[in-house]
Amino acid sequence: MGKAIGVMAAHQIAVGVVENGAPAGPMFLYPESESAAHVLEGMPAENLAECLSHQIKGARQGAEIEAVGVGLPGIIHEGVVEESPNLPQFKGFKLQEALASALETAQLRARVCIFNDADAIAAGLAATQSGLDQLIRIWLLGHGIGYGRYPWTDGVWEGGHTVVTLDANERFCGCGGRGHLEGVMGQRAMRMRFLDMEPDEVFAGAKAGNRRCAEFVQLFHRALAAATATSIAMEGPGKFFITGPGSKFVDLGRLGIYLHEMVKLSPLQGSQLEVIGTDFETGIIGAAVNATRAAGKG
Repeated sequence: MGKAIGVMAAHQIAVGVVENGAPAGPMFLYPESESAAHVLEGMPAENLAECLSHQIKGARQGAEIEAVGVGLPGIIHEGVVEESPNLPQFKGFKLQEALASALETAQLRARVCIFNDADAIAAGLAATQSGLDQLIRIWLLGHGIGYGRYPWTDGVWEGGHTVVTLDANERFCGCGGRGHLEGVMGQRAMRMRFLDMEPDEVFAGAKAGNRRCAEFVQLFHRALAAATATSIAMEGPGKFFITGPGSKFVDLGRLGIYLHEMVKLSPLQGSQLEVIGTDFETGIIGAAVNATRAAGKG
């Protein structure tokens, strides 16, 4: 693989040059403080695309770049952001086209590719942990729930909206749908469910014997097991990484028991579950790896 630029964009923009699946220079953040995230949220789509291109050009630092990969939350199809809950101004925006045009003006003629942020993190974990020759899947547990897959392939892959319960009262998902994984495990959904408690307090309450909290913790793990079992039924067994702020709540022993109850066909058994920390660098590496592979360079 040659040099590529990886970008992660959500509350902040993180950019870096990547070579052979590893950082090849410093990482740049904009805005530098997470507390200033409202700066991005308030930008019109065209201005935000211009800001992205400016950060990419700055991170280049004169290097010859073969590809640029951008990871951001939402449904991405052929370079168009069809939906992005974190950056709603991008809905329907042709981001790939806009970035490619802006970068070409700056004499950076590289293949530009846009990916869901969880797919970028999955590729970053493949490059740094698992190996680029294996299928891996990730659950990104945060404000919402992301599902990522490596090797990348075109698709919707909104695993956070997998239906994990038929209870009509399970309507806490931000999309408005009922029974979704995100409506159980997303931190926004947990706060809506427990209006008087933060997620940390809910899990602490379960350990202290609070029945309501304990019942939710069981639902939390059964929901993740159900969504994982659905993925296994569709694509077979393999490695699943669990990451993001909400991953600290996951009890792998309990999750494994529930998953074993749900997956009984012998060809589908044998998946591995691992909780792992990730950061901007993981996503930057993955976005660059995916873009390089899409450009046919690696």
